[in-house]
Order: sequence, then C-alpha cells, then structure tokens
Amino acid sequence: MVQLHDFPFTAVTGQANFKLALCLAAINPAIGGVLVSGPRGSAKSTLARGLADVMIGANNEKVSFITLPLGATEEMLLGTLNLERVLASKKTEFQPGLLAKADGGVLYVDEVNLLPDNLVDLLLDVSASGVNIVERDGVSESHSARFVLLGTMNPDEGELRPQLQDRFGLSVELDHQYSVEDRVEIVRLREQFDTDAEEFLASYKGQQEALAEKLSIARRHLKNATCDEQLRALIATKCQSENVDGLRADIVWCRAATAHAVLNDRMEVAENDVLAVEELVLNHRRNHTRKAPPSAKKKLFSKPIEQGNEAPVGGDWGAMDPQQQVTAEKIFVPFRRPSQEHRLAIGAPISDAFVNDKGSGMTGVAVKKIQSRRINWFTSLVGSAGQWPPSRLRFRAGKTGQSKLNIVLLDTSASTLRNELFAKAKGVILSIAEKAYFSRQQLAILGFGNAEVETLLPKSRAPKALRELLDNITAGGGTPLREVLQYAFRFQHTELRKNPALTFHTIIITDGKTTQHFDDIELLGQITLVDTENSPIKRGKGESIAELLGADYLLLPAF
Repeated sequence: MVQLHDFPFTAVTGQANFKLALCLAAINPAIGGVLVSGPRGSAKSTLARGLADVMIGANNEKVSFITLPLGATEEMLLGTLNLERVLASKKTEFQPGLLAKADGGVLYVDEVNLLPDNLVDLLLDVSASGVNIVERDGVSESHSARFVLLGTMNPDEGELRPQLQDRFGLSVELDHQYSVEDRVEIVRLREQFDTDAEEFLASYKGQQEALAEKLSIARRHLKNATCDEQLRALIATKCQSENVDGLRADIVWCRAATAHAVLNDRMEVAENDVLAVEELVLNHRRNHTRKAPPSAKKKLFSKPIEQGNEAPVGGDWGAMDPQQQVTAEKIFVPFRRPSQEHRLAIGAPISDAFVNDKGSGMTGVAVKKIQSRRINWFTSLVGSAGQWPPSRLRFRAGKTGQSKLNIVLLDTSASTLRNELFAKAKGVILSIAEKAYFSRQQLAILGFGNAEVETLLPKSRAPKALRELLDNITAGGGTPLREVLQYAFRFQHTELRKNPALTFHTIIITDGKTTQHFDDIELLGQITLVDTENSPIKRGKGESIAELLGADYLLLPAF
C-alpha cells in the first residue's frame, strides 16, 4: 500500500497569522479552535493537516487527525448504540463517534459553512466543555473530548452564521496575494515534495521536531503563566470599544495572550502578547451596527455602474451621498395564498397578514409531526425482543414544521428616497421579520444600491435590534438589481447543499428603476416583488420585472 504524506507544517511559505493561530490553539485547546476563511489555493487544508504532525500526545505519540465529512450524522459525531454488541450479548454498549476518536488530537471540518447547523452547534458545545455527554438510543455515556477544532471555509460558498462564527476562538482571513518571490518559492517546494516526499520530509525533520518540542513545553508551562489586572483591563476596554457582544472575546483573548506568552518562553503576559493576538480574537467579532451604517458590512459586489444602466430620475441621484431615513411603522404584507390573485395591495389587517401555506393563522398554528426516515434501532430491537432483523422498524420523530428561509433583497439606490419610500420599505421588512419569527423561519437581508451588493443581515432566526439596524441603512447611487439576483441564486444553492429540505421565499423590495435584464436568472421557491414606486406616471418596471421572474406583484400604496 502506498503511504500518503502530509506537506510539512514548517515548509509552508507565508500565512504567518494562520500558523500562529494554530500554534496557540494547540497550546490551549480551550481557546475554542480556529476558523479560517480564504479562497482556494491559500494553504488552508495543508496547514490544518500539518498541525497534527507537530503536536505531541500524552505518551509522546503522534496525535489523531480526524476529518468530519459534510454528510456526517449526529450518530457518527457523538457516538451511538453498538448494534453488534446488542445482538451478540443482548447488552447495551456505547460505540464511540468521531469526537472520541479526535480526543487529544485535531478535529478538522472543511467547508464548515456548509455543515448543517445542528452539527456545528454540537461541535462547538463539546469543544468548549471538553466533554461529550451522550443520552440517546438507550445509552448514557460521557467521555473526554479535548481536541483542536479547525474549521475552514471559502466565503464564495456562503457565510457562517454569526452566532456560530463567534464561538470559534480565533479567526483568520487569508488571501492569495503572494509576492513574486513567494510564488516562486511555493512552486519550488511543492515540486520537491511531489518528486520525493520522503526526502523532502527528512530535510524538514529538524524543524518539525523543534516546533513540536516548543509547543509541548509551552503546554506544560501554560498552567503556571499569569496575566495581571492591568492587561485584563486593557482587553476589556478594547472589547468594549469594538462593541463586542458578550464576554467570550474577553475570555478567549486572555487565554490566547497567555498561550502567546508561553510560546515565547515567558511566564507573565506582556502587553505585546495582548496586541499580538488582537486581530485573531476580534476579526470575526467586531460589531459595527451601533456605530456605523451597513457600509461596514460585508460587500458582496462592488463596481462602477455601466453607462446607460440606470433609468433617468429627476436630479443627479447617482452622484449624491448616501442618505438615511428612519424606519416607518410596520406595514403588513399579505403574502399570496393559493387561491389569491398575484396582484395584491399592501396594508391588510394583521389577521390576513400571517398566513401559512395552508391558509391557517400563524398564531397558534397546529403543526403536524412528520415521521422521518431515520430508523431508531434501539426501540426497534427492544420491540422485537432482540430479534434480527427486527420484526418491525421504528423511526425517529421528524422535525415539526417546514424549514424556510426568507431572503429580502432591499433596493438601497438613491431613487428610493423620494416621498419617504425608503422608510416605508424598511417598515415592510419589520412585518416580514415578525412573520418569520412567529413561523420559526429564518431571515436574511441583502442590500443593493450605490453600485454595491452587501449583506445587511446574515441568515438569522431572531434578529436582534432589527429596527436599529434598519435605521442605519442608507440609500444612494445606482441599482445593481441583476447582481443581487445572481448572488441570491448562488446563495440559495449553497443553502440547499447544507439542507436539501429547505424552502425559500425571496422578497424583492424595489422601485424597479433599472434597465438591466433578468431573463436568464431563475430563483428557487416563491418570489414576491414589492413595488415601492407609487407615482401616477411610472418610470420603474416593477410589474414587468415581476412577470419576468415569475413573482407575485405587490404595490406599496401612498400613505
């Protein structure tokens, strides 16, 4: 059998921040792991796999490197009943999962942003506590699960939920902007490795062993290192100034700074240790919503609007600075029922606004439990008195309700500022968010305006301070409607890879003032276009855009 070798950790050129983050997590797994975001070809997987080779286990053995596949189940991750043992001896026995195998080593999740949310929740809970407790399938078991959690993702494949992103201890954003010298060196080293891996590994053996010894010594010294009160106050002050939610950042920062100190052979944390890990801790935790408009959010697309791409609107709208309008009161949206016509008016009473797919009111909805396809082997065996195969299969209860994601595409171009229409459009979003909350559905908001497409609200089940967030959204410039539709299309397909049962409702809120074409874009699920242009003489093309997209057409009336 041909032996496969991993590229040596110490032979990777560049990516100093990522290497540092990995070393700190190896010294103290309680930091909470490392999330690395970057494009393809930026050595994410190479460094992740190489970390295990420079970690020394309790008995001076090589630690385990366990990969969690995207198609993993909860049973594979946590562990479950050992059916073979049940059949052989009629006794229940725990069969360890991937968490048990990763104990003392590295648990690697490639494309963690595509991993189902329930698995990520379980992963991070166990990673934080260091213990896996299993109460299922007739077994009650707990075991140590202390590992370095590494999650890699490509932002082009979709974002990670902010609630989960925050729970990773450290975060690194990579790019592929290498110097010419670095590119030449990377290619040269890779060619040497591919030509003769064993000789290449031998040439780096000294460096690998030196780093492994350095990390091992640092781990032994960690429990005796100290961080004084002045530096703890510095950490707290910096976290507060960045509007960081909660205290997880403070805790992680102190742990990371302490790990940095012992890595550099010091038993007392110094200010330079605190500053050295600042970006790693805050990179994914900074909260701009209370001090800056959403332009500080992640931009998904940005380019000059092409000449002739915008319909003329009185005045030089494209040249004006972005303007704010305070969010109007909720404007309830009567989403279509199967028997309704596509052309509807907004402003219906609340009793008509909250309607599910069967026409039932959303308050007090009785949701039928659905039987899943997952077999409950324990109850099947018990019910069949240990007979194999069981005389009757019993299935786990499925999730109630339907998994649905509402994607709001909000026109933030300058033309929407007339007659407070932008404020009213944000009032529509308040009602959409309320409906999504009561229906236990998720909501995401993308803005398109000023020649940019940006995430205003990442996918969320219960967005906090939504009115404040909406108040801070500004409008100005042109209308890249085609680009936001293209992004929404990619976003839907990414989410489907994570949850094939997911359904979509895309709500486009726009005045339709664009000359772009959309006949080659086909979004999934239900589509509703809310036309904010209420002028007697229409310059926008809201109704024709809705027809091209196969969308329900709703007209925002004048108030």
